[in-house]
Amino acid sequence: VQLQASGGGLVQEGGSLRLSCTASGHPVSRSVMGWFRQAPGKERKFVAAISWSGGTTYYADSVKGRFTISKDDAKNTMYLEMNTLKPEDTAVYFCAGDRAYQRTYIAVAYYRQPTYAYWGQGTQVTVSS
Repeated sequence: VQLQASGGGLVQEGGSLRLSCTASGHPVSRSVMGWFRQAPGKERKFVAAISWSGGTTYYADSVKGRFTISKDDAKNTMYLEMNTLKPEDTAVYFCAGDRAYQRTYIAVAYYRQPTYAYWGQGTQVTVSS
């Protein structure tokens, strides 16, 4: 199983970026998927998650209303649309996937890293002020 994150880059404050996470050997259509980020010198934190059906999404308070998680089952790819970016959004962004298929969790589980068995290599997002 491989998760390949891409789409990061340097953007000015207020700008937008779209991250992609393409999965190989793992069906995005049947799995909980999520995004986490790690700023320099800090621990990795939850950003957003999407249920296996795509019907429910979860967001960290810091990105709610600015970021949108989605997935394209036909392309086996998950996305994170990031708008109104702020310097504090600067981090390496990681995509992650649950090993289980078609599993539904209590809400808190979507925010927790142990829920996700598969991790991508990360893509750097830098927001300049």
